[in-house]
Amino acid sequence: MSRANRIWICCFFAIAGRLSAASVAAADYVPFAGKESVWHEGYQRFDFVMDEKTLAISPWKGTADEHFGVKDPDPGERRCIVVVPKEAAPGRPWSWRGCYWDHQPQTEIALLKRGFHIAYISANANLRPSKHWDAWYQYLTAEHGLSPKPAFIGMSRGGEFAYTWSVANPDKVSCIYADNPGINPDVLSKLGGLAKADVPLLQVCGSIDPLLGRSASAIEAIYQQYGGRVSMMIKEGAGHHPHSLRDPHPIVEFIDQSVKEKSPSPPDYVPARSMATAFYSTENQYRDFPQEGLRITCRGPVFSGSYERYALDLRGVEGTTFVIEPKKAAAGNPWVLRAEFVDRSAAVDLALLAKGFRIVTGPVPYNADGPSLASWNAVYTHLVDKGFSAKPVLQGSGAAASDAYAWAESNPTQVACMYAENPWFRTSTMAKGAVLERLDPLAKAQVPVLHVCGSLDPAYQDQARAFEKRYQELGGKVQVIVQEGVGHYPTAPHNLQPVVDFILAQQPR
Repeated sequence: MSRANRIWICCFFAIAGRLSAASVAAADYVPFAGKESVWHEGYQRFDFVMDEKTLAISPWKGTADEHFGVKDPDPGERRCIVVVPKEAAPGRPWSWRGCYWDHQPQTEIALLKRGFHIAYISANANLRPSKHWDAWYQYLTAEHGLSPKPAFIGMSRGGEFAYTWSVANPDKVSCIYADNPGINPDVLSKLGGLAKADVPLLQVCGSIDPLLGRSASAIEAIYQQYGGRVSMMIKEGAGHHPHSLRDPHPIVEFIDQSVKEKSPSPPDYVPARSMATAFYSTENQYRDFPQEGLRITCRGPVFSGSYERYALDLRGVEGTTFVIEPKKAAAGNPWVLRAEFVDRSAAVDLALLAKGFRIVTGPVPYNADGPSLASWNAVYTHLVDKGFSAKPVLQGSGAAASDAYAWAESNPTQVACMYAENPWFRTSTMAKGAVLERLDPLAKAQVPVLHVCGSLDPAYQDQARAFEKRYQELGGKVQVIVQEGVGHYPTAPHNLQPVVDFILAQQPR
């Protein structure tokens, strides 16, 4: 899936990379020839042998006792295999497996039915990714016209090898399906390049596999921090074996959609030089898979969807502004201006994104103790000039709510409503006085307010309740949802609907 969750990426180089890939993909297809045999369900299989010294690739005839499998190569050689679909899909996509050829082949059989070629090169504990993999890639793409971005299938050590080659060649990979993968420290240190190239990952793991915590979970955590898309399927009670799924449909869909996906153009409010990452929920979904006889914990963008988060460095603005873009903007281009970075557990923001709202994080200078009013005003002007609604929702949690209120108090007629979670009203760098002492403009403008508070939050009584009393005295409308027995965390409401309904009700019709 080469969508724009590129990290620290320059648009110029992204475009150049796509043009380069397109030129390779345009190579004419050259059918495979030589000594063929039959693979599962009657598909044509072509075997080759590569000389490890010269890298020369020659047709090879496997022995009858190999059946659908493959034997280890002779010293100084690598065995290579290509299985051809009945009819190639547009772009001539292909999957690449390193290690354990013909083990749990159901995903590859399903891909063949969708027009994928299937490829393999010998790999084991002693035959690791190297120049021989590069030569095999070159043979399939440059000489036979297959897609310049294969999809990797890697099980156990094969998963480690898929990552090993991919981090060295991030611009030559469409996606990686890794099944109970191994890993090594060198790969972990290079995952940033893979995330920058926007290579989506799907990891299928057993919940009691010894490699889960050491490998797949480490990959997931690091990849998320780099802004990459990684999805997990954790099979309840399963160990290292068996690999894959009896019904490979979720895996096949992931690979097929990843190959077909095209990178969108950045919106016009994004400057020419920008950065982007993926934003998505990591909430666990516990699903029943009857055909597997298992329940599987699923999380990540394959199951929750994913949004683009653009990092904007605007001229004259101190600090970076982040904008999370919905799949489709709602009528009127509504948006939220909030005072702190949005993490993946931000339930309200995720719900509003699904409704077509943009989520904007106001900038904070690197050499200051808080945000600048002038910079926030400049961001507001830039976005409204680009078509954003003139009245955003102002939002914040904890102490950051003070900054949302400080901007709103300086711009009361430009606010649709205020929403805060467990607010703590300290003095903001955007205001000359305490928030609670400057509520008159908001009340006069009749800006509606909603707070969600835990009854055990330390700031609930002397902050949220004090605000409520003061705002009502000034004639303002404020509603407080109290979550009994809840402290400061989690700040999000248990029931999202009243919050979403409140915010939607304040939007112009």
